[in-house]
Amino acid sequence: MTGSPEYETLLVEERADRVVVTLHRPEARNAISGRMIAELHQVCERLEDEPRLLLLTGHGGVFAGGADIAELRERGREEALQGINSRLFERVRRLPMPTLAAVEGWALGGGAELAYACDLRIAGPGAVFGNPEPGLGILAAAGACWRLPELVGESVAKQILLAGRTLDAPAALAAGLVMEVVPATELLEHAHAVLDRMARSSALALRLTKLVVDSPGAHPLADDLAQAVLFEGADKRERMTRFLEKRSRA
Repeated sequence: MTGSPEYETLLVEERADRVVVTLHRPEARNAISGRMIAELHQVCERLEDEPRLLLLTGHGGVFAGGADIAELRERGREEALQGINSRLFERVRRLPMPTLAAVEGWALGGGAELAYACDLRIAGPGAVFGNPEPGLGILAAAGACWRLPELVGESVAKQILLAGRTLDAPAALAAGLVMEVVPATELLEHAHAVLDRMARSSALALRLTKLVVDSPGAHPLADDLAQAVLFEGADKRERMTRFLEKRSRA
């Protein structure tokens, strides 16, 4: 992982096909600060320039305990209108290649919303998702109010957003928020296995599939246009030829 001075709140490991980002503010349960937001924007810029898979996790058995409350307390109307957190999380959501959050421990408030912005989530047994913002006199305005109902349904979302319910790992799995729950010691190994599986697919097919899935209301035109691009690619012909040759030898 890099120890570059450009990152004070993140540990960043760059590989050929993926970038691994660990939220790293151990003194504050990895709370999302303005500095962390700026550094995550830097990561997004790299992934937009050189599309790769993203694995996002937290240091020390905690994903992110929320936003930095000391900073949040001082924000006013103008900062709210800037959408400091929501603009970043939407940028994460729109990254070209798939994103995966590996969550153990607390993922609360802005931490939960950052996990919601990823395409996929896996959890350790101690993972807890929640949005306690109303208890602080605010709302979950960085995506949870509209993204969470899409992920878990309106009823469960309202239980979390209005009634203060938290989802532990089994409840998150039952609600479909996470794809699997694995032992904490195996969390990153399983996360990389998921990315390995995706990395074996066509990178362009993954990008266009994500683009189409995230384009509500554009179907079936978006599907047809994306498929037209893939149908003309050499990767599709090579992969299908290998498949047919393998089947003919079986």
